[in-house]
Amino acid sequence: MTAGPGETPSFDRDIKNLFRGSDREAMLGAFDLWSYDDVSKHAAPILERLQDGAMPCDGAWPPANVAIFARWVAGGMPR
Repeated sequence: MTAGPGETPSFDRDIKNLFRGSDREAMLGAFDLWSYDDVSKHAAPILERLQDGAMPCDGAWPPANVAIFARWVAGGMPR
């Protein structure tokens, strides 16, 4: 189950699953995309890269996924 319209997404239910294993491996030198602590700490620059299409490096996320991440950030980044 994922966050519905008007509901704040959570990291464990909605955000972590957006990052593929290959995304995680590519970023492990900087931070762990499957770690709540790491993603919440770096949420602003991650969101910037998602919005400008620079992340992930092999192609931009669909707009719906970027919107879910943005809602999570705006909603206070619940675990």
